[in-house]
Amino acid sequence: MRGTSLASLSAAQHRFEPVLAAAGAQGITLGEQLFAVVDALDSSGSLRRTLSDPAIDGDAKAGLVASVLGRLDARVVDAVSDLVKARWSSAEDLIEAVEHLGFDAVLASAQAGNELERVEDELFRITRSLVGQREVRQALFDPRVPGDKRADLAENLLRGKVADATLAVARRAAASPRGRRFVATLGLVGELAAARRERLVASVTSGSELSQAQLDRLGALLQQEYGQDLQLNVTVDPAIIGGLRIQVGADVVDSTVLARLADARRRLAS
Repeated sequence: MRGTSLASLSAAQHRFEPVLAAAGAQGITLGEQLFAVVDALDSSGSLRRTLSDPAIDGDAKAGLVASVLGRLDARVVDAVSDLVKARWSSAEDLIEAVEHLGFDAVLASAQAGNELERVEDELFRITRSLVGQREVRQALFDPRVPGDKRADLAENLLRGKVADATLAVARRAAASPRGRRFVATLGLVGELAAARRERLVASVTSGSELSQAQLDRLGALLQQEYGQDLQLNVTVDPAIIGGLRIQVGADVVDSTVLARLADARRRLAS
């Protein structure tokens, strides 16, 4: 998203947050309805162009939202009406904002049930468990398979093993990837969960298992660097040979042997 869209999303989230706090466990239902709005916008070019057109009066667009989405929960209609009154750099940014509020709603429901930390951990563990499961990853993203069937596959894999909010995110990630791989969506929502807990996420890839002392030391160094608590999500990947790859938001530090070899090849070729 560009600056204008990011500001609009941030303002909408701020206004929607008291609604989510009051909704409690109903946040999952609100989230699923917001996802339905995303699907409607994805499927109708004329609707998304109209609702994102800055030349059209905001109240007029809100009136259209009320007429089109009138059967949904009034809180969802109000949230989408608020979004369409704002300015967006593109129609896609508007859709992404609706989806973002949907994930916010699901996570807020987990927070209301004191399960937000559990959900964040489960999302990471699911992602890590799929590292060596190429066929499963492909099945969860296969465009030849209807979205509801992919969602059912995700549910069959996770039912009874994870929190309701985790399952809702996984179903959504499988049903409507919107250009992202299944694990990428889970990673995105995991970062949203961490932000809701006022923590950064440091995704660490190592060529071998790290001891607790090493993890503690790494966590302390990153906390000192970023000035706040971080959630360390560590994945072991023998393919990187040695060293660490650390990503915190847009910041990436890659000290792996594989990265150094690739850099050496680039230097030789230049």
